[in-house]
Amino acid sequence: MPNTSDLSGAPPPPAPDTSGANPWKTRLPILVGAHAVGTSNCVAVLSMAPVISAAFGLSATQFGVFISCYYGGQAVFSVPAGGVTDRLGVGWSLVIGHAIMALAALLISQAPTVDICMVAAFFMGIGYSMLNPSTAKGVFEWFPAHRRGAAMGIKQVGVPIGGLVGAACGFLAASHDWQVLMLGVAGIIILNGVACLTLVPVSTKGGGARKNIAAVVKDGRVNAFAIGGGVINMGQTNFFAFLTLFLAEAARMGQQTVSTAMAVAQASSAVGRMGWGAISDKAFGGRRIVTMTVICAAAVGFFVMMPLVTESWGMVMGFGLALCLGLTIASFPPVAQAIQVEMVDPHLAGSAVGYNMLWTHGCATLAPILFGYAVDHFGGFSSGWLVTAGCVAAGTAVIYVLVKTGPRRRTYGR
Repeated sequence: MPNTSDLSGAPPPPAPDTSGANPWKTRLPILVGAHAVGTSNCVAVLSMAPVISAAFGLSATQFGVFISCYYGGQAVFSVPAGGVTDRLGVGWSLVIGHAIMALAALLISQAPTVDICMVAAFFMGIGYSMLNPSTAKGVFEWFPAHRRGAAMGIKQVGVPIGGLVGAACGFLAASHDWQVLMLGVAGIIILNGVACLTLVPVSTKGGGARKNIAAVVKDGRVNAFAIGGGVINMGQTNFFAFLTLFLAEAARMGQQTVSTAMAVAQASSAVGRMGWGAISDKAFGGRRIVTMTVICAAAVGFFVMMPLVTESWGMVMGFGLALCLGLTIASFPPVAQAIQVEMVDPHLAGSAVGYNMLWTHGCATLAPILFGYAVDHFGGFSSGWLVTAGCVAAGTAVIYVLVKTGPRRRTYGR
């Protein structure tokens, strides 16, 4: 049956779950864990940025390239990951993603050179690319529409939880070998990967992955949202990629202090993701686009304030803006993912998220290089933050104008 809903209406529900299990208690914790262990991979590297940069003698641009390898892996495999999710179901997609991430973490823990680290980071990104389509599809299948925003927000809390683990690695890096810490990260990825096996029997499998992806790509509104969301995500990428390096230079903070600031950002993101997810269910008549616009507009203002961080006011301004940006730019993904899965028919949910992630991670691949270049050639970190603010503003305008007020989206037949 065709889907005639648009962004302001409720999409048709997926097939009812007849397993009898309570997904809030049995499945959602595993989805939270998936994002937690996946995020701990990357954030551990980001929070240890001063140590890693010193170990390999990297400039800001070179470190940006290193981080871009991670996002490049996600960009390359995001669309196939969505198709795999629709084809194999949530459980197997998560198991495959965890296996790849664990192997990548093991490789980076043994890497003798930055070149090997870059290869490991690329595969780390491929593994993580499996998580967003599969966990978003799981929420869409297992939770009712009127609670989906809240469930998506709770699921996404795994990201800042993993961020806190990564920040702890940065704190410990002041006195421990950073590669040994990465070995510990690999261990927790393996543990949650085993837990994901319990989701295999309750996953919905489909067919025609190539046909599903083609249908999603033809949707003009999906394209507008994917492009705008990708540009917005450049803000989140640069915020986490350069926060520790920025505070270490601008505010003269030590390794443990900048890692604490990263932890503050991750903790506030945990609160923001749950809060904005629930708000998107209730506020503005359920119009999630408006909620997302409010979040991103506030983030633009906070990015513009980042150049005000100096050594004399570093502790107050630095930690304050880390908190505020954690509540905004680091907290919009649950709302965005709820919009993504509700823009298309249920059988296309994984492919839709995968296609969106192509743009999200493609822009994330470019963001650190652009930021690093601005830092090295156009006036230091202040230029980088202002460029980032402009990107978030542009992406927000695209989504608000072309998605919220654009034509009704096309319909699909099964």
